[in-house]
Amino acid sequence: MAKIDNILLKTKFRGSMLGSLVGDCLGGPFEGDEFTHGIINTVQKCFDKLDGPYFKSPYRSYSDDTVMTKGTAQTLIDKPAVDYKYMAQLYVQEYFKEPKRGYGHNVVETFKKLKHTNFVDIYLPAKEQFNGTGSFGNGGAMRISPIALYFHNNYAGMVEAAKKSTEITHTHLLGINGALLQCIAVHQSLQADPKVSLDVYKFLADLDEKMKQIEDRNVPSRNSDEDPFPYKTQLQMIKQLLQADKPDDPIRIEEIIGVLGNTVNALYSVPTAIYCFLKAHTGFPEVKCDNIFRRAIQYACAMGGDTDTIASMAGAITGAYYGEEIISENLVKHCEDHKDILKLADQLFDASQAHTG
Repeated sequence: MAKIDNILLKTKFRGSMLGSLVGDCLGGPFEGDEFTHGIINTVQKCFDKLDGPYFKSPYRSYSDDTVMTKGTAQTLIDKPAVDYKYMAQLYVQEYFKEPKRGYGHNVVETFKKLKHTNFVDIYLPAKEQFNGTGSFGNGGAMRISPIALYFHNNYAGMVEAAKKSTEITHTHLLGINGALLQCIAVHQSLQADPKVSLDVYKFLADLDEKMKQIEDRNVPSRNSDEDPFPYKTQLQMIKQLLQADKPDDPIRIEEIIGVLGNTVNALYSVPTAIYCFLKAHTGFPEVKCDNIFRRAIQYACAMGGDTDTIASMAGAITGAYYGEEIISENLVKHCEDHKDILKLADQLFDASQAHTG
C-alpha cells in the first residue's frame, strides 16, 4: 500500500470528522422512526432540499455522538500520550454543560457516578452497568473515529487506545469489539487511495482478518451457546448481501434491517454502517443520488432506528476514504458547528504529526 502524502491525509482527517458530524446532524430528525416505505420518500425529499440551493433553515443540531467525538479528539490534541482520565472528565463535563443532547440513560448514570467518585476509578461505573455485564451499545463506536485518525500509522497503538477509551462507558465485549470494528474500518479508509476504485470484497476481507484476530482472543470467556465470532459473522452477512444484490432484483431495505439491524446494539449497527459505506459504491435503488457520501448517509437515514449514530459512523468511514471534497457544501452548511469541527480536525492532524514525528 502506497504511503498517503500529508496533503491528502489532512483532507481525509477533515472528511472523516466532517462526515461524522453530517451523518449525526442529518440523521437526527429520523432517529427512532420505524422503517416504512414512506420514510424512503421522506428522506429523499429532505436530502434533495438540503442539498439544493442554499437556504438558512432548517438548522440541524448534533447529538451526544458529536459531543463525545469532539471530546475524544480534544483529548488526543491536549494529551498526546492519551490521558483516559482526562478523556472521561471531558465527557462528563460536556454532559453536565449540555445534558439535552440525546444521551442514553445508562451513560448518564455512568457520568454521574464518575463525577460523584471524583474519577478515582474511571472504569468502575461502566463495569457495574447491567448487573456487572456492561453495556453492549454503540456508544463507544460512535465516538471512536478520532483514534483511528490520530494513530494512522500505529495500528497496535490504535487498537489499545480504542479499547481503553471505549471501556470508560462500555465494558461488554460486544460494545468494545463494535468500537474496534468501527475504528478499524475508518483506519482502512484512511489508508486507501481514493483515486483507486474501492474493491468492496477486499475491504471486507481485510476487516474480517483483523476481527478474527480480535475475537480469537476472547473465545475462552464465551458461553458455549454463543457465537464465538459474532462480528465476523456479521461481516460475512455483509458479503452475502452484496453478492446477492442484483440490479434487476435488489434486496429491499427491510431485508437489510432484518439481517444487519438498525438498533443501538453495536453488533446490529456498526456492521450496518459499514454496509452503507460499501453498498454506496454500487448504488441503492431507494436512493436517487450520484454522490457516494450522500448515498451512504441517506440510506442509513432511510432505515429508521438509530439513524443518527449509524449515519454518523457511515459518514466517518466514507469521509476518511475520500476526504472532505466528497461532502456537499450545501449539506454541511445546515450542520451545527461545522467550521469548528474542521478546525478540530486540523488540530488533530497537527497533533498526530507531532506525535509521530
